[in-house]
This record gives sequence, structure tokens and C-alpha cells, in this order.
Amino acid sequence: MRIRTRLLILVLSVLVPSFIAAALAVAYVYREEQKSQTQNVAEATRAFALLVDNELQARAGILRTLAGAPSLHTGNLRQFYDFSRRMAPTGETVIVLSDPAGRQLVNTRQPFGAALPQRRSSNLGELIRSSGAGGTLVSDAFMAPIGKRFDYAIQVPVVVDGSIRYFLVMGINVAALQPMVERQFRSEWIATLVDRQGTVLARSRNPERYVGQRASAFARERLRAAREGLWQSQTLDGIDVRAFFNTVPTSGWKVLVSIPDSEIQRVPLQAAALLGGLMAALLAAGVLAAHRMARRAIGPIEYLGRSADELGQGKEPSYLRQGVLEIDNVALRMLDAGRQIRQSQQELEQRVAEAVATTERVQGALLKAQKLEALGRLTGGIAHEFNNLLQTLTTALQLAEMTTTQPRVQHLVQTCKKTVQRATALTGQLGSFGRIQEARRETVAACSQLRSALQLVKGALRTDIVLEVDCDEPAWPVTVEPLQFDLALLNLAINARDAMPRGGVLRIAARNSVLDQPPGPLPAGDYVRLSVIDHGAGMAPEVLARALDPFYTTKAQGQGTGLGLPQAYAFAAQSQGLLVLDSEPGKGTRVDIYLPRAQRPLCEPAPEDGSDPLPRGRGRVLFVEDDPLVREAVARALEESGFEVLIAEDGDQAVALLDAGVLPAVVFSDIVMPGSVSGIDLAAIVRRRFPSLPVVLATGYTERQPALPGVQVLAKPYPLERLVTLLANATSNG
Repeated sequence: MRIRTRLLILVLSVLVPSFIAAALAVAYVYREEQKSQTQNVAEATRAFALLVDNELQARAGILRTLAGAPSLHTGNLRQFYDFSRRMAPTGETVIVLSDPAGRQLVNTRQPFGAALPQRRSSNLGELIRSSGAGGTLVSDAFMAPIGKRFDYAIQVPVVVDGSIRYFLVMGINVAALQPMVERQFRSEWIATLVDRQGTVLARSRNPERYVGQRASAFARERLRAAREGLWQSQTLDGIDVRAFFNTVPTSGWKVLVSIPDSEIQRVPLQAAALLGGLMAALLAAGVLAAHRMARRAIGPIEYLGRSADELGQGKEPSYLRQGVLEIDNVALRMLDAGRQIRQSQQELEQRVAEAVATTERVQGALLKAQKLEALGRLTGGIAHEFNNLLQTLTTALQLAEMTTTQPRVQHLVQTCKKTVQRATALTGQLGSFGRIQEARRETVAACSQLRSALQLVKGALRTDIVLEVDCDEPAWPVTVEPLQFDLALLNLAINARDAMPRGGVLRIAARNSVLDQPPGPLPAGDYVRLSVIDHGAGMAPEVLARALDPFYTTKAQGQGTGLGLPQAYAFAAQSQGLLVLDSEPGKGTRVDIYLPRAQRPLCEPAPEDGSDPLPRGRGRVLFVEDDPLVREAVARALEESGFEVLIAEDGDQAVALLDAGVLPAVVFSDIVMPGSVSGIDLAAIVRRRFPSLPVVLATGYTERQPALPGVQVLAKPYPLERLVTLLANATSNG
């Protein structure tokens, strides 16, 4: 029997009961359509809340990008202001940088340096107290004091050196939310976005009338009571509606979608009427349509199956409605699910790519830090060994000079001593990237030290470069390591020379400056500002942002190491100061080094040679030194000066002698020694057991610095006159 015949019999057998079934079907469809509409609107409300959340997260992402700007970490607010103005998404957006107390430091709606509001206009302060300052915060609507309009603000913290130094805030006009609301919903629906206080931020209908107003007390109470739901309500303009609401995760705002009661009833009634009409038509034309339905019944199902196969293969099927409501609904939902899956996959791929890029940047920074640390340790170890050798040579030459009367031999000794002094200067350059050696720091007049470095600087310049030097007199004293001071000037001069291939003017100046608001983290006070200014090619912003990174250079292979500016920056930091770099393409480069004014007196200049007779001393010296050459030369020199010398080859042996009852007049020890007791450990033991026993330490290079009161430190190689004088004073005072 053919399908059409079977359908004809079926239609005839159900003709009478179909009227009852039609009525039941209409009622069922009416209820199901109402339920489906409720679910769809709830899903639309939830989706819109997520869409608003994505918008807020995107803007927060811009802030997090700005928070990583190097200018923030170096304290260059002018550079950060220019960068922020370029990064602001639209003219309706303002970027604000404030300190933890809420005082504005930068506002892109105002010129840099203009007076700014000192208090928050938003409720970000309350959110910080309730939710903490470590995460992303979104404020409620507020009247912007500068723009005189309703804004909302997004805030992220700026963490520098493990603590929150700034807050970065993006203020956005609430009008920026309006297009998103109008774009997402049908004209007969009323979509409203409100903040935590119930203030209207955007509305799909009559926004100019209701934005900035607060919802009714009943609505605010219902919104605070739950994260999502619905209720029967009345809009601000008096329309009876069913209101669906959901919460925006990041901000706690609420999204309301209000559907007029007439609209809610219209859709199910239309569906029921349509179904009733179809049922009547089918009952009237059932016999005539039976044979046609048999031919077409299977087609939509097969078409849906082919669409499902394409979707399973990752393709986006071009589904055409087949006229069967159930199949079309399933197909449309299947297509929507496919789009959501592909969108989720794309977002996941993007996040994975961002995570990989972040990991690569972190690994690169870690590798640079490890290289610098390894370089510092390597050069420090080499400097220590060389200084021990130079100490032996210095002592031996001084002894030879004192024991000979032949002019020719004395002349050769003087030549050797000058060679040792040059070797000492070269060895000191190895400590550029290690920790500063307190024993080598001296309090000097800035201009005097600058003039002493000019010969070194002039030797590095070409003849087509004019050097101008300008110093305040009298210059304030600064406490620095003189060799690193000279090396920093030399590196800056070389950079200026390379930036002026056709020649030009290089200006070096030192100025006494009283700063109430010094740059960066420096405290207010007196500073000597050392400036190196050229009129060369200058640096592009992207080069300027990385100029202080170790090993970063734009010079050709073999012409630069990328360590010049980092060395000058490290010198400024080690001297409790700061280096500020400013450059523009085509206008040249200016480097300012701020050095704090020293409070202690100027160091006495070292004697020109060792021709004076060696001072005399007395008493027993416990001499602790692991290097046999240094031990032999210095011990003999001390004995020649009148001391009784008791020798220990390391710290452990010195402690054993003290435990055995040996009590010298002074302890003179190297710092870096093998064994479990270093020179600093030995000094601490002596201070604890024998508080009145003087201690003098010597070092070629060490990363540890003694922090014991009354313990004096000599830097190797030291002249015998200074050592003997220091020990003699220590024994006489003891």
C-alpha cells in the first residue's frame, strides 16, 4: 500500500478527533510559546549581560596594557601622558593616573601639568575598601567634574616592585553604552542598563529622558535581592511589562529587558492562531494533501541531517527553512550552538596565544636578569683575584722603594707603581654591574670629579665634536665610586658621539639643584644634576622605551654591547640617585643624573706617591689572609713598621687562636676567604666576644657589605701608608 493511501486512511480516521486535538494543540502551543519566549528573553538578557561584561573587560585590558608601560615604572609621567592620549579608545574616554590616596597625577582631558581634582568623584574609594585594591574595579555612574557629564570608571592597580604605586583609571561617558543597547534588542522591547545604585546608564527607548535617573524603590530592592530573575512591573514611563534582569559579572551592574504585556501575549496568540488556521486548513484539505505530504515528509529531515554532518565537520552550513517548525527550530538552535562553539574556540586560541606571548616576554626578561647576574658574579670574582695580585705588587714595590737608595731602581719602582695604578683602574671597571663597594665610595666635589674625567671623555670623541663643560662653583659634594662616575660619563659621551656622525656639540653640565618635587621615587632635597646633552639623531619612542634594557642596542653588529646606558643607570641607582632619559627623533638626547648632596666632608686626596717614610706602629696585629702572596708581602711590611704580626690563613684559624686565649691589639682581616668564617663573620664574632678590640677589614670585591659599627674597610690594593696609619690609630685608641 502506498504512503499516500495510508495517509488518506489516517486522515479520514482522525478527522473527527482532530477538531479536539486542534483545540488542545492550540492551547499547548500557546503555553509552549510563552515558555519558549520567557526562556529566550532570559537567555538574551544573560547574553547581553555577558556582552556588557566583555566590553568592560576589553577596556580593562587596555588599562592593563597601559599599566605595563615602562614610563610608569621609571616615573616618567610626561611620557606616560603622551602614551595614554594615544591609547585612549575614543574622544569620549579619559585616562586618569592617581596615587593610592586618589589624588590625580595625569588626566588626558587636561594638559599635562594642569591643576587636577584631588578627590575621587566616583565610588571607587568605597569599592577599594569593600573589595580590595588588587583587582579590576568598575564604578557606578557619577558626574565627571571636568567633562560635566555622566561617566563611569574602570580601575586597575599599577604594581611596581611588588607593591601598588598607582591606580590607573579609565573614565568613559555612559553614552558609549547606548549604541550597544540599541543594537541588541527589538524596538518593542525596552532594554535598560543600571548600576549598583539603580541609576540608569543606558536605555533603548527615550534614553535622553531617563539616563541618570534612578529606578523605582521596588525595582532597586528586587535588583539587590538576586543576581537574575523576573517580575511583573511597570516602566518609568508607565508601561506594564514583564521585566527580566541579570547581573554583569565584573561590575555588579544589572541588565533589565522589559517586554510589554501586549507583546508577550501577541507572539503566543499569533502562533496559536497560525497553528489553528493550519489545522483547519489541513483538516479541510487533508485528503488532497495526503499524497503530497508523503513525498515531502522525509525531505526536511534528510536536509537537517546533511546540515548536521556539515556542522560536525567544522563547516558553517547554509540552512534554508524547510517550512517544518520543529525541524527549523532545531536547525536554527543547532546553527547557533555551532557559532557559539566556534566563537569559544577562537577566544580560547586567542587567550592561548596571549599566554604564550606573555610567557615568552617573562622568559626573555628572566634571561636578561640571569645574564647580568652571571656577568656581575664573573667580573666580581675576576676583580677579587686581580686586586689580590695588585695588592701583592703594591706592597712589594713600596717595600722595594723603601729599602733601596739607588736612583735608577727607585725610578723603575715608580714606573711599576704607575702601571699598577692603571691596572687598578682597569680592574675597577669590572665592577660596573656588580654591587657597589662601600670601601671604594668617596665624597668628592662633583665639578672636581667631572674635570678629572674630561681627559678620558675627550679621548673618546672625534675632532668634529665640540665639548662644552659648565659647572656650578662651588659644587656640592656627592658620595660616589669615582671610577664608576668616570665610566658613566664615558659611556654617555660615546653614545652622544655615535648619535652625531656629522659632528656637533656635546654639552656636559653640573648644577646644584634644590628639588621640592624630584623626578621618580627620589625624596625632596638637595641634588647635583649632572647633564649630558647632544643634538644628534635622537631616539624613536619604541627605542626610548627599551634604551635602559641591558644588551639592547640599535648599533650594528660589533659596534655596541647595549651596556652603556644600563651602566650609567646602575651607577645612578647605586649612588642613591636616578637617571632620567629624554630624547626625540631629530632633536637629540638629554641624560640627567640626579646625585644626592653628601652630608659628610670631602675625602682627603690620596698621596701622589709613596716617597714619604712609612709610619710607625706598635702592638700585636692578628693578620688574617688566605692569599699566600698577599700574606707574605703585607706581613713583612707590618713588621717593618714596628708591629708584631700574628698570622692566620683563614677565618676558622683566627677564631681558633682567639679561643686559645690569644688577644691582639687589632684584628686585620680579608673579607672573602675559604672556610665557614668570612671576614665579616669574624668581625661579628670579635665584636660579640671582645667589644673593645678594633677590627679592620680589606676586600678586593664582595657582594656582602659589613654592617657593623666601628669596623673600617679598606679596598684592595691599598697603600701601606694608609694601612699602617689606620692600624696605628686603632691600637692607640683601643
